[in-house]
Amino acid sequence: MARPFQETPGAGAREAGMRLTAFTDYSLRVLIFLAAEPDRRATVGEIGAAFGVKLNHLAKVVHHLGRCGWVATARGKGGGLTLARPAAQIRIGDVVRDTEGQALPAECFAAEGGQCALDGHCRLQGVLAEAVAAFQAVLDGYTLADITTRRQVLARVLRLPAEAGG
Repeated sequence: MARPFQETPGAGAREAGMRLTAFTDYSLRVLIFLAAEPDRRATVGEIGAAFGVKLNHLAKVVHHLGRCGWVATARGKGGGLTLARPAAQIRIGDVVRDTEGQALPAECFAAEGGQCALDGHCRLQGVLAEAVAAFQAVLDGYTLADITTRRQVLARVLRLPAEAGG
């Protein structure tokens, strides 16, 4: 079982952080890619190439994002992916909750109460619930538009056509 709190990749030992799943990471990357040039349709292949992510992983991510209403998909010639709503209407916290599901930072958060002998006698559950609420509140304070304000730079880094950005 993975530890819920792990050292952030590339960070020094003095920094630790909560780790999101790869599914959430890829979901946010797809949305950032689409927000870099919102008037253009993108393909899963383009997004995969930009991030070095396998197409089968991204296909599952895009399918989920489409079901949740974050992206719109069109098949056939001229098809592809676009944001289903303006970036300013996509809260990062909502996307993370859709992709991560219910936060269960410890066994005592399980619906059945888990197997902890301290269940009901310890204050850890309250402390962790407060931490999760704070984490979600920070994410809810940002939209996709907030994190993609430098669209021209993003377009260049993602190798979108020269007219990308804004």
